[in-house]
Amino acid sequence: MLLDDKIVKIREDFSYLDEQKLGRKIIYLDNAATSQKPNCVIDAVSDYYKYQNANPHRGAHYLTVKATEAYENARSSIAKFINAKSSDEIIFTRNTTESLNLIAYSYALENLKKDDEILITILEHHSNFTTWHYVAEKTGAKLKIVYLDDNFSVDMTDFENKLTSKTKLVSVTGASNVTSCMPDIEKIVERSHKNGAIVVVDGAQLAPHKKVDMQKINCDFFAISGHKMLSPMGIGILYGKKDILDNMKPFMYGGEMIEYVYEDHSTFTLSPTRFEAGTMNVGGAIGLAKAIEYMEAIGMDNIYERERQLSEYAVSQLNKIPYIDIYYPQNAKNVGSAIAFNVKEIHPHDVASILDNFNIAVRSGHHCAMPLHKYLKINASCRASISFYNTKQEIDEFLTHLEDVRRTLGYGLE
Repeated sequence: MLLDDKIVKIREDFSYLDEQKLGRKIIYLDNAATSQKPNCVIDAVSDYYKYQNANPHRGAHYLTVKATEAYENARSSIAKFINAKSSDEIIFTRNTTESLNLIAYSYALENLKKDDEILITILEHHSNFTTWHYVAEKTGAKLKIVYLDDNFSVDMTDFENKLTSKTKLVSVTGASNVTSCMPDIEKIVERSHKNGAIVVVDGAQLAPHKKVDMQKINCDFFAISGHKMLSPMGIGILYGKKDILDNMKPFMYGGEMIEYVYEDHSTFTLSPTRFEAGTMNVGGAIGLAKAIEYMEAIGMDNIYERERQLSEYAVSQLNKIPYIDIYYPQNAKNVGSAIAFNVKEIHPHDVASILDNFNIAVRSGHHCAMPLHKYLKINASCRASISFYNTKQEIDEFLTHLEDVRRTLGYGLE
């Protein structure tokens, strides 16, 4: 458990809390959109460009050797962090969206056919929805959707009923960016594999908050966005089982991913370089490795427990407010730290704008989850997403100023 004095020390690592330099106080509760970055991550990226800047795998001089070492060491760190069998199973991408598209183009379009079935949940982010719309359109496969139970969580009975002999690919979020539901991924993988289906996990909202283990989860693909877990934007990870990756076609073509190029044809390397055409985001990879080092020093179990406590407190207080609707699993065994809510009679954008006047940053809109919002019979919602560097005092200020939202627009509090 992270004690208060430890949190005080941790908060010193985040420059966005420097009110003098920022020009204002800010209570940042938009961590599901992107996390803030600790100074050590910023420094690691800066140091790379100062002292190691060169194109990795493309030369024999001192700087390119240093850049190659830094880049591949980052890959090894990430493989260890998620307990992959080999660093060859770690592909650098820009983000989870690109990782899912890589799977769609290089695996799904090549392996799915007419009347095969793709199974997802209504919780999915657009990047894990529209990708499979495209694959279904191009292959003739059918997209089926699993819905929720009364607790804003995946209805496993519905999942079991919709998993059939025709299901060839299951793609599911590890944690919803709206309801914070953390589906039973291990059970979903086990059932899907028994049925002969490949399983993709969108881990963008899971990996920053809870320890993940590829050997335990046993999914075939797992996607991560670095910017949601303390690292720079523009760096992501696709984990894939090596035997699957090596039998997939390249996603992009160009430098580094080739084996030989002839006048009339080309041959290609195996994973991971097969899927890393062109000059990659080396600085981003180094920043992600440093972010992982920082998180592991705190402890992933400590991070999850800290965020769980703050989220439970926030939800318990929101439940006491009669003019608040909450879309969050109550008393769930595993749950994330993004709390979707609405203030009755007030549009979410107005709520977010008014809270911003009190230096509180929350998200408003459909959160790239329009099908889920339609299913919940709402057009949009507000979302307060909590990270381990937030405090109970910040949560209290957020709760207090929800009353000001009502007052500002001339509504009573009852």
